[in-house]
Amino acid sequence: MRAEKKESQALAIDVLQHGYADDPRPIIKREPIVQAIGIDQFKLLEIIPKISDIQMHELLYIGDGERPKVERVKRRLKYSELTATARLELPYAIEQIVNQNEERFVEFFNKSVPISLKLHMLHLLPGVGKKILTEVLEARHRKPFNSFEDIRTRIKALPHPERMIVDRILEELMDQDIKYHLFTSR
Repeated sequence: MRAEKKESQALAIDVLQHGYADDPRPIIKREPIVQAIGIDQFKLLEIIPKISDIQMHELLYIGDGERPKVERVKRRLKYSELTATARLELPYAIEQIVNQNEERFVEFFNKSVPISLKLHMLHLLPGVGKKILTEVLEARHRKPFNSFEDIRTRIKALPHPERMIVDRILEELMDQDIKYHLFTSR
């Protein structure tokens, strides 16, 4: 069994200065909590901050070594454990991550492969059927895509390729029983 890769950066999606509201301990004894999403594998995380001035959508270093704003990563969260605020912020955070790492996700359109004889990785994106799959494969065979704009221009049926990625990541995070993980870790 291989070791699970650790996230090194996370984006804050909720900041709870006095911990969870349903914590029975007195406010003075609660520790602040940040709910966040990892940048590389989209892991949902509960983080204990060192300082209290962390902002929503702030990028936090959680890797090895000195962490300026983070004391520790307490645990991994399930989607169902996110606060209402974190659930509302999650799509915007994922969109921010996807747009800031455009090259990585455009590469998915260029390098995705069949999973089985009847299923291609691109089929797992919302809205991609046989016709769009064929268009994408033919277009990338002629010349690899270099941006989301390039995909939009060359594949008219994909006006928002970045939105398809965001929607797939959300689906993977929300559905515990999903069979294939393209962007998230189990």
